[in-house]
Amino acid sequence: MVLHVIAEAERCSLCKKPLCVTGCPIHTPIPTMISMMREGKLREAGDMLFQNNPLSVVCSLVCDHQKQCEGHCVQGKKGQPIHISSIENYISETCLDQIDIPIPPSNEIMVAVIGAGPAGITIALELAKKGYKITIFDAKDKIGGIMQYGIPEFRLPKSILLRIRKKLTDSGIKIRPNTTIGGALEIKDLLRDGYKAIFIGTGVWRPKKLKIKGESLGNCHFAIDFLANPDAYDLGDNVAIIGMGNTAIDVARTILRKGTRNVTLYARRLKSDANEEEIEYAKLDGAKFEFGKHPVEITENGPVFDNNLFDDEGNITGEEGDPRLYPADSTIIAISQGPKSKLVDTTEGLKAAPSGLLLTDAHGATTFPGVFAAGDVVLGAKTVVDAVSYSKQAAAYMDEYLRSLPELKDRFN
Repeated sequence: MVLHVIAEAERCSLCKKPLCVTGCPIHTPIPTMISMMREGKLREAGDMLFQNNPLSVVCSLVCDHQKQCEGHCVQGKKGQPIHISSIENYISETCLDQIDIPIPPSNEIMVAVIGAGPAGITIALELAKKGYKITIFDAKDKIGGIMQYGIPEFRLPKSILLRIRKKLTDSGIKIRPNTTIGGALEIKDLLRDGYKAIFIGTGVWRPKKLKIKGESLGNCHFAIDFLANPDAYDLGDNVAIIGMGNTAIDVARTILRKGTRNVTLYARRLKSDANEEEIEYAKLDGAKFEFGKHPVEITENGPVFDNNLFDDEGNITGEEGDPRLYPADSTIIAISQGPKSKLVDTTEGLKAAPSGLLLTDAHGATTFPGVFAAGDVVLGAKTVVDAVSYSKQAAAYMDEYLRSLPELKDRFN
């Protein structure tokens, strides 16, 4: 690993106009990172990466590098792009426990963060670095959100999230697990107890339905529920997965690792939008792929599909009209997720779009004064790095909002 990372760093041209940075959603200063590593400044490189992206170590493992940093590398135009993800992972993973987060004296202003996923973790750290007293509330027992309960262990070791949790607590951030805001506690209770601003980063945990007959059968499951606890499921030897995005690929690879012999993914279109590297891994693991399938019904014996018809550009124009059964012991629906509605249902003035996603302005402010939101609960199911990027922006505007409150002006120097 070390020799590979060093060799890749030496191959980098350190471009003056680095397209790799342009391709990164959070604009990681990649040439600076590699220069520091070449100069033996590993700790400094780790600090820089963490300041830019507190989930750098996670993103180095789960980002779609082929479409982002590595996909924009000029070396890739004539040969192999620099393996930036390996370099970032080596630095971030090696330095994570050594990084000191500068926390100033508390200004005694309380901020609540609802959700301990990528968005919530980012907001909590960014505001803690500005002196705010942060409490994170999460409905689950462990932090991480989709990173903990939606990304398999073989892609993201959960020990990393334990180390990030320690960073949070070492920074003075309080974590209140197994607490659903919108249940026994509501936003009005947080405001009553002195929180001056609230951030919502609850993600998207409600599975999207196909709206066809059979979705309530005992052998039919939703992908996001399965990934949260795969050990709870007995799927049999033949499994059909409806959907072919990144979540579907994670489900397929997890199922195969648990001993299921035959796993087939079915897509409506003629190609998958999932990470190409993950698709190749899934094929290597033994997954099969079927394209152009229109789901008609789910039965106890497997899903029923019709064949889609396409025009010359690959757009769906209709169905053949000859449905047939594709035998399977279990069927898993993996066609994305939407947000749950507890917060909107229990908070008058907090509005959502028809999709259920929270409405915010360009600064992350919701329709409820003092309540902000970012990440998947606003954007829909995106990536970890997207959640971090938008949350950093929201943190800056939350700080600006709090500094503008007349009753708090004496709290700031």
